Amino acid sequence: QVSLASVRRPACAAGRLCDSAMVVEMPRKGAKVCVLGSGTFGTAMSTLIARNGFSVCMLTRREEVARSINVEHVNPIHLTGVKLPALLSATTSAKEALAGAAFIVHCIPVQSSEGFLGGMKDLIAENVPIISTSKGLHSDTLETMAELVPRALQRKQPMAFLSGPTFAKELVDAYPSGAVMASEDPAVADACAALFHCDTLRIYTTTDVIGVEIGGALKNVYALAAGTLEGMGLGVNPTAFLVTRACAEMNMLAVKLGARAHTMAGLAGIGDLMLTCMGGASRNKAVGQRIGKGESLSTILDSRQESLAGVAEGVATTPAAAKLAKRAGVEAPIVEAVAAVLDGRATAREAILKLMQRPRHEDFSAWPYAVEREERIRTRKLRYSEHGAGLSDLSPQTWGLLALSHAVVVVGFLGARSFLARRS
Repeated sequence: QVSLASVRRPACAAGRLCDSAMVVEMPRKGAKVCVLGSGTFGTAMSTLIARNGFSVCMLTRREEVARSINVEHVNPIHLTGVKLPALLSATTSAKEALAGAAFIVHCIPVQSSEGFLGGMKDLIAENVPIISTSKGLHSDTLETMAELVPRALQRKQPMAFLSGPTFAKELVDAYPSGAVMASEDPAVADACAALFHCDTLRIYTTTDVIGVEIGGALKNVYALAAGTLEGMGLGVNPTAFLVTRACAEMNMLAVKLGARAHTMAGLAGIGDLMLTCMGGASRNKAVGQRIGKGESLSTILDSRQESLAGVAEGVATTPAAAKLAKRAGVEAPIVEAVAAVLDGRATAREAILKLMQRPRHEDFSAWPYAVEREERIRTRKLRYSEHGAGLSDLSPQTWGLLALSHAVVVVGFLGARSFLARRS
């Protein structure tokens, strides 16, 4: 079992204290992991963790799914051709799935997460880390999962966030892949990463939760646009242009919200964006392709629901992303264009033309880094003003110490120069 010792709160990035009030130890083989959701990605996550020697219990809504997994070791609806590991079981009982779990992996769509978690909050131990694989923004509150989960549970909870270019089928087929595990607490990120890391999947850790979450959410929006371009038969030039410009746009918003600009240059940013916009197994891209061919959004969503094709998070995330960008004071023309197409304010061709007729300006690739510098300066000034650390506020004693220190440095420098002159 994984022990979570209640000790002092560990320091996190930038000297902040983590929400988690305990230190997380590395998981031991055989520890129980509960996976919430038996869809395509939930099944893939369960398979990876079980292959790594951990006991996995998957929570599903369907009795027939639980029965098939436990008896035949096959999910009858998702990834049907994959033989599931013996260490993987399933149940429809939340109490049974969560009992004794050392880690919880959340694979429920963002828009359903609040109600889902709220109904079982008393079954989830306060010290058990929750690993979210859900990517998107809540359509009403504009929350990321890092904000939504604590509100749904009505308390703080140790959390980590898995993101990166990872199609479920290729993960279970053991294609070499990489992903990022983010947590404000590096120890939580490291322990959670150990559940997934193996010879076919490398997991890197970071404390930039905001960057990882925003990258994972907005890439679904841009995948809708990429699919639309492909559905319209516009070739690969527009897609390459879109992906490059979109990465800068989502980076601008992420940095404005507190992320680090370099995160979007990694797996959770450009990596996931490339996969979702260019890969053939992207649900959001598939929806965009049908929009590009002239189908209505309502028809597309109805047919996907009937066929259990999976949720395209970008549809709900797009209007939320547009609102979030506006609230943050960030110009996001691509997000705005996708939102206009989805709600019928513009056709795809009209949206593209409007984007292409925007005023010409300097290279956009440097914008996020400029914003990051501005945010650091603003934050530094704010800290100085909050703590009275301006030079004008220094006491006479402090000024005396500063003057003495300066004199010592000057004398030392002059003495060293004199010594070297004599030696030469």
